[in-house]
Amino acid sequence: MADAVIPAPTPDEQARSDAALHDSVHGLRERDPLASAAVPFVPWQKWVGAVAVVVLVVALVAATTGTLIFLTALCTVAYLVTLADRVLLLSRGLARDAIMTIPDDRARSVPDADLPRYTVLVPAYNEPEVIGDLIGAMDAIDYPADKLEVLLLLEADDDVTIDAAEAAGLGEVCTILRIPPAQPRTKPKACNYALHYATGEIITIFDAEDRPDPLQLRRVVAALADLDHDVACVQAKLAFHNGSQNMLAAWFTADYALWFNFLLPGLMRSDSPIPLGGTSNHIRADVLSEIGAWDPHNVTEDADLGVRIAARGYRTAVLDSTTLEEANPDPINWIRQRSRWYKGYLQTWLVHMRRPVALWRTLGTVGMFRFTTLLAGTPVIACLNMVFWLVTLSWILGQPALVAQVFPAYVYFPALVCLVLGNATILYSNLVAVRETENPRLWWACLTVPLYWLLMSVAAIKGTYQLFANPSYWEKTVHGLAS
Repeated sequence: MADAVIPAPTPDEQARSDAALHDSVHGLRERDPLASAAVPFVPWQKWVGAVAVVVLVVALVAATTGTLIFLTALCTVAYLVTLADRVLLLSRGLARDAIMTIPDDRARSVPDADLPRYTVLVPAYNEPEVIGDLIGAMDAIDYPADKLEVLLLLEADDDVTIDAAEAAGLGEVCTILRIPPAQPRTKPKACNYALHYATGEIITIFDAEDRPDPLQLRRVVAALADLDHDVACVQAKLAFHNGSQNMLAAWFTADYALWFNFLLPGLMRSDSPIPLGGTSNHIRADVLSEIGAWDPHNVTEDADLGVRIAARGYRTAVLDSTTLEEANPDPINWIRQRSRWYKGYLQTWLVHMRRPVALWRTLGTVGMFRFTTLLAGTPVIACLNMVFWLVTLSWILGQPALVAQVFPAYVYFPALVCLVLGNATILYSNLVAVRETENPRLWWACLTVPLYWLLMSVAAIKGTYQLFANPSYWEKTVHGLAS
């Protein structure tokens, strides 16, 4: 059994821990202040935002109807362009060779002596109910024990999870690394701290409830051997083991099936930046160090890291290897999780737009467009959905004259296309995703997905509010709710 970190460190160990903690919290901000979300808005962004609000208010007062028509037309164009691009990504992701595939025999054929040392980071906080299953999942990984390092990143004051882990038995490869309590208490801060103790040439993250494909690490090694050297990261697919638990879990499962099986591979084929998932992204340690590791103040550190990888000229590949997670079956818990994701997407867009010209030169025009539509467009459109649903409801209930004035024919008919063709396209995309991923039992979730969009809109509005009220606050997602 691996030993836990010694409770009473020597002076040298304490100095190392203090230096690691300082770097994990302040390192990125000190090395590259513009890359850190510690400051949510830099001065020029505040000024641009303030000027935009003033111009909008003046325009609404001076020409209310004309301004509303312009805004409605602008939103409609954004909907149509985003929809067309998603269909293009889906069509590219449907290609058989869109995703990297490493067969079992190829993965096992790499001699143990040729395998690099691997570090798996598993951050967990207040999750004693899943820690035993987590250790079992780590023990099931098919990789030589002398080349595998699994660090359980547990907060030093999280006695309940530490006790549960020690009671479960740490196995041959797992070691507890106690993270000194410090703000911000976020997953990326814990991972940054762990990098000072990690010894692997490849670093990956699994969440506490994950059940990764046992051959996933071997598949990544084989994939990196086949890929060009500019590929710095391999993202495995995520799926859920409790997709049929209830309606919300089914919607979530269909959502993930579309994203990880088709849209991410479509992005890979398009050489666009890939917002990484929060788990099962396998990154070369040298590149991770070069780009500054994770931002502890960004609540979607994975998406931010994916953009930073692309902004430094590296690429991410998507691998056909699945990690099973727990679909969030509780609506309140799901909104907490999704609102954090939306807030983090906006954080990431704001951070990288601090140097828009340099980013455009690296990503190119198409990459810059997709970076904007994915990271800013996704939460903004989810917020706008609520506005347009309320407008539609007001028209159904009372047909107010203002609504008729805001939708002249040249705005109304494109908006009607968005409503009918756009929604039908997304429904069909979900049906394709669950069919191709062998989840046909979830067809009913695809047909009722507009109710899921309502929850997404609520989460987006909440996340956008929190971007201004509490930008670096990490809302904890409760795990262990699967039936």
